[in-house]
Amino acid sequence: MLEKLFAIHNSTVKNTPRAFKRYLYGRMDWKSDAICLTGARGVGKTTMLLQYYHEHYDDVEKCLYISADNVEATATGLFNIASEYFNFGGKALVVDEIHKYQNWQVELKNIVDTFKGKKLLVSGSSSLNLKKGKADLSRRFVYYDLRGLSFREYLALKEGKTFPALKLDDILHGHAKHAQQISGEITVLKDFRKYLSGGYYPFFIESETAYPQKVLNVIEKVLYEDVAVIGNVKPVNIVAMKKILWLIAGTAAFAPNIDKLSRELGISKEYVYHYLEYLEQAGIIVALYSEGKGYKLLRKPAKLFLENTNLLAAINGSLKPDDEEGAVRETFFMNQVASCERVTAAETGDFTVNNDMVFEVGGKNKNAEQIKGIKNAYLALDKIEIGAGNKIPLYLFGFLY
Repeated sequence: MLEKLFAIHNSTVKNTPRAFKRYLYGRMDWKSDAICLTGARGVGKTTMLLQYYHEHYDDVEKCLYISADNVEATATGLFNIASEYFNFGGKALVVDEIHKYQNWQVELKNIVDTFKGKKLLVSGSSSLNLKKGKADLSRRFVYYDLRGLSFREYLALKEGKTFPALKLDDILHGHAKHAQQISGEITVLKDFRKYLSGGYYPFFIESETAYPQKVLNVIEKVLYEDVAVIGNVKPVNIVAMKKILWLIAGTAAFAPNIDKLSRELGISKEYVYHYLEYLEQAGIIVALYSEGKGYKLLRKPAKLFLENTNLLAAINGSLKPDDEEGAVRETFFMNQVASCERVTAAETGDFTVNNDMVFEVGGKNKNAEQIKGIKNAYLALDKIEIGAGNKIPLYLFGFLY
């Protein structure tokens, strides 16, 4: 058995890109014996785990990579593979696509409890499934969630330009200095447009031409392989979810009318709420709520966004210069800022951050009329290289990780 797994391992790891590492690589506590890496499909989880393999082991007899959906893994069983490999002398096991393995929670628990001192690294794309098992494994595993590429990471991977990550306070109070440095080294507005339509998922490196179709494939796999299975959703109702995505993509700052959605989709309001929750947990949409307390399902989102601008571009066909610009800008701001700060809907303006800062997002000619007289209020403006005062270039918020 091990001979077959070793052969699969060697064919998988040999072409691992090693030069560029994601933001999360240096933030993780790799010393933990059991780590679970989650994240949307295509953001680079497998590559990151294989980079760790090369950096710390680089020997199949010390660390073995397997994919949980491989026929050998399914036929033999993860616990049996772990048992034979660790008894053989292996020190670590990397299990990819764990969410595709039946009863994965039980097998992982048994592996961790049985083989003390051995390292187990697992990854999975279905956040719905992994979140369901997190309660059972939270005492045994350290969980990390990997996001898609930030604009800063895109520049490093695509253009080889490395800039430091910025804290929100750095952007608010030193944005002119940082913008001057960045715009002095790259054609930042041109690169930013490319990122908005084709730079969130690392697989743009493989083919920029095929990139939009690959993004659409990500959506299809999430709906039919993750949401349908984990949420026990019938294929006919997956069509309703696609309509929800189409509506969000076609409307700037989509404010959901649950009653209207229920009628148009032909499903109950309860199912509308459930489907929105499934789509959000699967990493396809993001719900923006007003400040307040209460059970999430009983609260209507103030706005709904696609998780990132590349999903928006793929569903709409393209991001034309004058087409859905408002939706693009707000989706980008929400996606990048919510990665490290608390973002809610603002009573005046577009977003409230950490309950004490207000942001209005717009084009270069946007004025401050809507946020006039509001303390700690800022304009995040597209199509400007360098700002002044409370006018901040929108692209700078892509340097937060």
